[in-house]
Amino acid sequence: MRIYLVIVDETAEARKALRFASRRAQKTGGAVHVLALIPKEDFLAWGGVQATIEAEAKDRAEALVASAAGTLFDESGVRPAMSIRQGDAVANVKEFLAEHGEVSALVLGAAATGSPGPLVAHFAGSEAGALPCPVMVIPGSLENEDIDRLS
Repeated sequence: MRIYLVIVDETAEARKALRFASRRAQKTGGAVHVLALIPKEDFLAWGGVQATIEAEAKDRAEALVASAAGTLFDESGVRPAMSIRQGDAVANVKEFLAEHGEVSALVLGAAATGSPGPLVAHFAGSEAGALPCPVMVIPGSLENEDIDRLS
């Protein structure tokens, strides 16, 4: 079974990548795994404040993943697997791919203008040749109809 790993955040390009992955999974009899990444805080506040900040970040990530899963199911009938990881985004994606050899493709959304984003720049750039699966970069400028046609 093909498993499409989609990294989600609150951006429009992440939603487009999720739409593409869900359509591909539906058409190929595959599945989608949604991964939300929580950045590690760069500073240490008082213990209680730091714990509250981290708990709020985790709550936001859980809500984001749940929302993405709901949208995915409503639009395509695909029920995704979901994960949340905290820390360096690139390291977490590499780690996830190393632990999950069943992933068939890493699906990332690129910003419609400007820099494509740090994960796209990294995984479609210097790391592209060393990955255990293909990278699918979904342009943020695509309309939903284009995504549906191309997937």
